[in-house]
Amino acid sequence: MNLTLFDQFSSPQLLGVPLILLSTLFPALLLPSPNSRWITNRLSTLQLWFFQLITKQLMMPLNKAGHNWALILSSLMTFLLLINLLGLLPYTFTPTTQLSMNMALAFPLWLATLLTGLRNQPSTSLAHILPEGTPTPLIPALILIETTSLLIRPLALGVRLTANLTAGHLLIQLISTATMALLSIMPTISILTMLVLLLLTILELAVAMIQAYVFVLLLSLYLQENI
Repeated sequence: MNLTLFDQFSSPQLLGVPLILLSTLFPALLLPSPNSRWITNRLSTLQLWFFQLITKQLMMPLNKAGHNWALILSSLMTFLLLINLLGLLPYTFTPTTQLSMNMALAFPLWLATLLTGLRNQPSTSLAHILPEGTPTPLIPALILIETTSLLIRPLALGVRLTANLTAGHLLIQLISTATMALLSIMPTISILTMLVLLLLTILELAVAMIQAYVFVLLLSLYLQENI
């Protein structure tokens, strides 16, 4: 039973070749191609409005130096959002349920924010490890704790995204299996379970969008500390 439940998180293969790369590139096909005209149709207008909203929300707490990251953060937000939402469709694969992929996104970007701070303002960046006014006996322990919390940030980013999406997919599969099993035995209970499944699906839509936003928002906050 466990193998059947977690089988949905294994990467699909074609002739022994994993298709995870294809599934990560597919969302880009859904975006309208750029055009020389400013406004081509309603879809392009909606896309521009969405990108402007994302960029405004992410860049609001940053200064001008952080605005150079606008393209990276807004593109990452769009990428995660499309992958999370497409993963809720039947017979699809969600790459963001793989911890390896999420860590591959989280670690380089976190390291880039850290190196940016160490290059531009090393004293301010290192000052986060030891707050001002710390009692002398607590200095070694506090440095160790703050360093550990700093190094664990990319792991927390990757695990948070993976765990939330994996838990949601498992709940949907469990409740849908129970709905089909109860349909011939107890139709009334099956209908109630189907209503729960519908509400859970709506909740998962919200979780897919919120987790993509939280992932990028935390990266922007890490960037804010280092600029």
